[in-house]
Parts: sequence; structure tokens; C-alpha cells
Amino acid sequence: MSKNFEGGIISATSPTITAPTDGEGGSASGVWSLDEVMVHEKAGNWPKPNKKRQLWGWGRNANGQLGLGATGGDGETQSHTSPMQIGSLTDWAQIAMGGKHSIATKTDGTLWSWGFNSTGQLGQGNTTQLVSPNQVGALTTWGSDVGPSGDGNAQISCGNGTSQMIMNDGTLWSMGRGSQGQLGMNNTTIYSSPVQVGSLTNWRELAVGGGYNFLHAIKTDGTLWGWGTQAQGQLGDGSTTARSSPVQVGSVTTWVTVACGYSHVIAVKEDGTLWAVGQNDNGQLGDGSTTNRSSLVQIGSLTNWKFVAAGDKNSLAVKTDGTMWAWGDNGAGSLGDGSTTNRSSPVQIGSLTTWRKVFMRQKNAGAIKSDGTLWAWGYNDDGILGIGAGTNRSSPVQVGTATNWLSSGPGDSQGNHSLYLREG
Repeated sequence: MSKNFEGGIISATSPTITAPTDGEGGSASGVWSLDEVMVHEKAGNWPKPNKKRQLWGWGRNANGQLGLGATGGDGETQSHTSPMQIGSLTDWAQIAMGGKHSIATKTDGTLWSWGFNSTGQLGQGNTTQLVSPNQVGALTTWGSDVGPSGDGNAQISCGNGTSQMIMNDGTLWSMGRGSQGQLGMNNTTIYSSPVQVGSLTNWRELAVGGGYNFLHAIKTDGTLWGWGTQAQGQLGDGSTTARSSPVQVGSVTTWVTVACGYSHVIAVKEDGTLWAVGQNDNGQLGDGSTTNRSSLVQIGSLTNWKFVAAGDKNSLAVKTDGTMWAWGDNGAGSLGDGSTTNRSSPVQIGSLTTWRKVFMRQKNAGAIKSDGTLWAWGYNDDGILGIGAGTNRSSPVQVGTATNWLSSGPGDSQGNHSLYLREG
């Protein structure tokens, strides 16, 4: 038996796998073809059970960005302050939220979009607003990596009037507004249908910035790249010069994940160290100062950072021990530490060690625990927290009682709607 599959049994003579519990509510036990065994043996991981994924949304919906569909007149454009299921399909893979629009992929590799479309960001070849999900073209090769419990590299992302996607072949595509070079096409052109960015086939993860129209991406070789505008140095190339095509950030080849806020960036390396760059007027970089940085700086010396998220002018992270940490602007209680005091260094939120993944929009945040419950806090305009209208929250509060929340996705830090995936 391979060391990669320690704890389970693989039979070379019978296509039956008995796998250890995978820690995500299931295992790979069952009957598998020998070809399937070989694929997962080569990848060094147990095959994960397929989960049905429903799409849920809440918050602002003035432009149909929740995708709830027409109910008469101009369609369903009423904001919602509690979770609403979007259609009845259960094959959603990844989701991403722009300021006023949304895109998603399904497990069959198709791409879908809805909401505001003034600059062609829906990729439909026009500028028509849509109030329910519509397929973008006919291709079935868009990234659908969901990983265990809905996790996976973000292969789609949305910005302020833009959308970016990675195909299964590793190619990078953009659509929407390119006025500041944020599409990476080496021009400032608007594209209302997906266009390929360069010819490379090794893109892995995407993160789009908010109002300042910039992006970061990680390739399969672990290098970090950025493009778009960067008045605050958020591209990390040591300058404040805008870039209309991808430029490499340093020479490091060990980047694991990246998140973009309004004008700052948070990233984690393979060694678990935390790094940041860009605007820092509210301490959102976490280096103990309020000084902008145009080159990446390490935040502290810890080596157990796992997952990061970035909001308007704040940041959120989970460590490998399941603790949650936040820093930056806290005027709306968006750090979740029970106060409205800004923090220029990471502070732990509560004492729990059961946080699995975190997400940020504008001045609010959400997090999923290992038990599948969803929690939210911060700014609550338009009911974006999903807990009813009005009141901001400075500490995490549970969203409903469901215990089957799986994941959300990257979003424009200026957006005011939420989309999440639920098992079912």
C-alpha cells in the first residue's frame, strides 16, 4: 500500500478502496475503477465524496445580483436580510461576487453570470442586466475545483465591473471593464465576452481588488503575479506604477493563497508565514504601523497561518490551530472582537479553535466553523449579514441554525451582497 494512502486499503486485484475517514464527513470507501485508483494514487490523495451544493444569497439586490429571478415587472430586485435559496439546482461548484454582479461555475464545467452588466462583466456579449443565472457561452471547461467541503483554489473572481476566470487547462480569461488595465490585456478596452489573457497554461488561483481595480494571481509554480492600478503600491512590485498586463511580484515560488481588499493584499506562503502589501492607513496590513507598503512585508514571525480574507480596509485570517484573527478598520465592528477600535496587528477573535474558513466583503465578515455553522459580523446595511436588517454586530452571531454550510467565494470589497454554498 502506498504511503500516500496510509490508513486505508487499496487492492491491486480488486477495484475496491477502503479509506480512512477524511475529516470532512465522509470517506472514499466504495467501488472504484482501477483507472480511478491510479489517478488518485498519482495525485497522492483520497478521492472525495461528491457533495450536492445549493446556492444561497442575501443582502443588496437592486441589480439582480442575488440571482433570485424575475417575479414580475423588472424582476426580483428586492434586498433580502436572511438567506434565500437561489433556484433548486445542487451542482454549483464555485462562486464569486462583484460590486453589483455575480459569477459561478457548476460541477459540469459551465460558467454562469447575473446582475449588473454596464461594462459587459457578465460575459454575455452585451450590457443587459440579468436577474437570474445565465450560462456564459457553451464551454464546459471552466474551473470547477471544489476540493473537500467546497474548498479549493479560487478559479473565478469578480471586481468592480470585471470578472476573471481560470479554465481547467490553466488558461486565464477576463471580461468587463479594462479602463485601468485590470483585465490584463495590455490595453484599456472593454470586453463583453471572455477573452484570454496571454497564452500561459499554469494559472492556479485568483483574487480581485475592490475599488482600485487590481488583481493578484498565483501560478502552479508558486509564483505571485499582479496587474491593474496601484496608487498605494498594492501590486507589490516596489512601485506605484499601473500595469496593464501581469507582472511577477518578487521571485518567491512558494505562495499558497492570496486575498485582495480595496487597496491592500494579504498572502500566505508554504511555510505558513503571513505577508502583506499596499494601503495601510487603518492598519489593514497588520505590521503594527499605518504606513503604506509597495513591497511585501512579513507580518510577525508565526508559521501557522492557513487561510486569509480581505475587506475594505481590514483583514481576517485562520491559523492551522483553528483560531481566528483580525486587524485593520473596525469602525462597524467588522473585526469581530467586540469593539470598534482599529487594530494594526492581528488580534484573536474569541478563544474558539473550530474556525475553518473566513470571508470578507466591504466592512463585514463571515466564517464557517468545522461543524458547518455560519457566523457573521460587522456592517449590516441591506441585511448583508443574513441575520435581519439594520444593526451592526461587533462579535460573531450565527446565521440561522443550518449546519451544512460549505463555502463562499472571493468578492469585491465594495459589494453588499453575500453568496454561499450549502450541502443538500
